Amino acid sequence: MKIADTSGQDVVLEKPSNKKTWIVSATVAVGLIALVAFAMPSIATWSSGEATISRDRVRLATVTRGDLVRDLSVQGRVVAAVSPRLYATGQGTITFEVDAGDEVKKGQVLAIIESPELTNQLKQEQATLQQQTLDIERQKIQARKQALENQKAVDLAKVTLVAAEREKRRADKAYEYNSISQIDFEKAQDDLQNAELVFKHAEEDASLNSESLAFEIKTAELQVDRQALLVKELQRKVDELTMKSPVQGIVGNLAVKQKNQVSRNQPILSVVDLSEFELEVDIPESYADDLAIGMPAQINVNGETYAANLVTISPEIENNQVTGRVRFADSSTNQPLGLRQNQRLTTRILMENKTDVLMVKRGQFLESSSGRFAYKLTNDMAEKVTIRTGARSLSNVEIVDGLEIGDTIIVSSTDQFNKAEKVLITQ
Repeated sequence: MKIADTSGQDVVLEKPSNKKTWIVSATVAVGLIALVAFAMPSIATWSSGEATISRDRVRLATVTRGDLVRDLSVQGRVVAAVSPRLYATGQGTITFEVDAGDEVKKGQVLAIIESPELTNQLKQEQATLQQQTLDIERQKIQARKQALENQKAVDLAKVTLVAAEREKRRADKAYEYNSISQIDFEKAQDDLQNAELVFKHAEEDASLNSESLAFEIKTAELQVDRQALLVKELQRKVDELTMKSPVQGIVGNLAVKQKNQVSRNQPILSVVDLSEFELEVDIPESYADDLAIGMPAQINVNGETYAANLVTISPEIENNQVTGRVRFADSSTNQPLGLRQNQRLTTRILMENKTDVLMVKRGQFLESSSGRFAYKLTNDMAEKVTIRTGARSLSNVEIVDGLEIGDTIIVSSTDQFNKAEKVLITQ
């Protein structure tokens, strides 16, 4: 039995044409050349970069020109602008007329200190003043009596002088007619000279005695004035034993208990004036040298901004901070309602305002480079450039040198670049 093979099904194929093969090969070669030519810039950029970072991992900002406000944002604690603390002016037993938390008016009696020692001292000095006043009145009477005695002596000397002058004129007439002797004539002359001397000395003695009496009275009056000042000072201290409120407000905590003994200059209580408030702010030490009293500030209260001023700066540094006080610009009209003691508010202190300067958004690149260089982005390549920065605000930093307006730089942290000169930024 003959088995048929498949040779009958075979078909002779045509030999492929070399022309079609060359066309396909040429097309592939042209595509490869175009791809290489297109990728050459990217390959060159890729090869020139020392590091590669994704664009999603960096933050970019453009250099612009405008006004830079150098400011500082701190948290402030609301405190009463006027909160006087009262101290004991003397030693004694205290009696309170109010309790902590009571509302008081200006001039209202808050407490009374009973000080028998100070009160007794005042009475003694008052008695001394009265005694000195009586003494000076007595001394004035004695001075007037002495002045009368002096005037009496002057008048008697005057009478004696007039009599001597008359006797001298009689002696002159008598001597002219040889009615008296030479000795009587000379005696009349001597009596006149003696009367003139007595009168002159009487006048001088009266003048000196008057000056002496006036001086003694003046000394006594000064002593009386001194004693009066001492009594006035003691009276002031006794009056201050009745402690009155210096402002209208509420009574704070009482430092001592009712009917306790208190010593001089011991704190007693405080009165809080709730009509005016200030903010006590803690400012970082690094800004201490840039601050000055009177700098403008802005206080944010419930979404609204209120004008204020920096009024005090502590000369001491505690815990790397400086304490300052910020007061509303016009407490009577500008102070917001509803403020409470120890309330926390955000305060912005405006330290400097520079106009028309190059600036860029502030970022962590300042800490990474200490403000000495930045990475400027050109196409997809970030190149390290040297810069010089100036004033810094919360949101911007001044560019003094190294960049121009329109330049784009990386403002996020550049620590990941490891100080590379060029960094490729990929999509």
